[in-house]
Amino acid sequence: MNTNKRVIAIHLPQFHPFKENDEWWGKGFTEWTNVTKARPRYEGHYQPHLPSDTGFYDLRLPEARQMQADLAKEYGIYGFCYYHYWFTGKQLMERPVNDILTSGEPDFPFMLCWANENWARNWDGGFTNVLIEQKYSYEDDIEHIRWLCKNVFSDNRYIRVSGKPVFAVYRVTLFPDFRNTIKIWRKVAKEEFNMELYLVETMFPGDPTHTTITEGIDAAMDFQPIGVMTSGLPQVNVRSLNPQEKESDKPTVYNYSDYVDYCCSKELPKRCYPCVSPGFDNSSRRVGRTFLSFTEQTPDNFGRWLFDALCIDCSFSEEDENLVFINAWNEWAEGNHLEPDQKWGRSFLEATKEAIEKYNKDGRPNNYDAQKKEKHERIVKIINPEKGKLRKKSIYNGCKNVIKNKNVTLSQAYNTIKEAKEELPRGMYYKLIYKFLFYRLFCH
Repeated sequence: MNTNKRVIAIHLPQFHPFKENDEWWGKGFTEWTNVTKARPRYEGHYQPHLPSDTGFYDLRLPEARQMQADLAKEYGIYGFCYYHYWFTGKQLMERPVNDILTSGEPDFPFMLCWANENWARNWDGGFTNVLIEQKYSYEDDIEHIRWLCKNVFSDNRYIRVSGKPVFAVYRVTLFPDFRNTIKIWRKVAKEEFNMELYLVETMFPGDPTHTTITEGIDAAMDFQPIGVMTSGLPQVNVRSLNPQEKESDKPTVYNYSDYVDYCCSKELPKRCYPCVSPGFDNSSRRVGRTFLSFTEQTPDNFGRWLFDALCIDCSFSEEDENLVFINAWNEWAEGNHLEPDQKWGRSFLEATKEAIEKYNKDGRPNNYDAQKKEKHERIVKIINPEKGKLRKKSIYNGCKNVIKNKNVTLSQAYNTIKEAKEELPRGMYYKLIYKFLFYRLFCH
């Protein structure tokens, strides 16, 4: 088992104004614009998430980028995974990474993850009100990998496995033929740059369209925490602060502590890197609409999830296949950040450092497997205390939440209902079909 883990935090580079956002959202728009507008939507709801130590930084400034790297390094983070936005040769929010490449600063490891969804006004990567569409072609596959090999992968700070640059892709199911794209990328990298690639795809737990690792991919990443939507865990009942709130606009709220136990009780697919998350709350991007949120989103719960992820053996074949991902470093508009805020300060960073130091000192506990079994038994009881199976009502409510949540695509919602058909009475199933048609065709 590999005991040398590299913890990588996913990084959103949208905290600076740029031309397209000015045109689409208004002059001077940055991610902070959404963050500061957030307000509590239910009793006990923590919003807005506002930064403390870092302030409302601008990533065009080298001092801001250096501050982030210094803070991450101080608390044991090995490197950043920056989102990369490429649309047939056109890039968005590329300045922070380009400045890092040209300046050589900060001296901190990094890699890229291609966020290959459409750029859309509804913030969910779907096809509603598309601002810039993602298109795929043989020619673009070549142009893209050439640009990456020439400008990015050759940087000596770039994160590698066995000397190969690690490049992640967010939604491989959106490609018309991703296997062919893999072949093109590898061929161009080898023949033109004498470079081998280490390719990683994100996998979304519970996504029925993506259950196995794509042929030709080196590894996957268990992207969290959206898997809570298909976990079968019961939704937390919350009291809305708006008496007139429509049923379709009510939040989907889960217990973070329970979800941590759920994730810690699961076995990951073969060749899949673990990923943990300090939480989630996208209400700032969905004002007046339904959103996903957690209760009990605390540093202690996050710390035990990260420690469990560090204990997972992910040495598939190479010694340095030792990556553990955190989603995210700075997704402030999704309530999902390690950076210090005005409620918790540096507590999530401290929990990160404690988990890493504990693992480096003691390694995986001898009773790790027994602990995993205990967590599994507890989760089974939460999901269904009577029979150890998902209750029909639980399945029905879970499907209903998926239907209403606009972060879930049309096909994913439909496939979730189809999977539930055998578990539900006919009446419940047809009710779900009616809700699917009503919410998806008339309300969205």
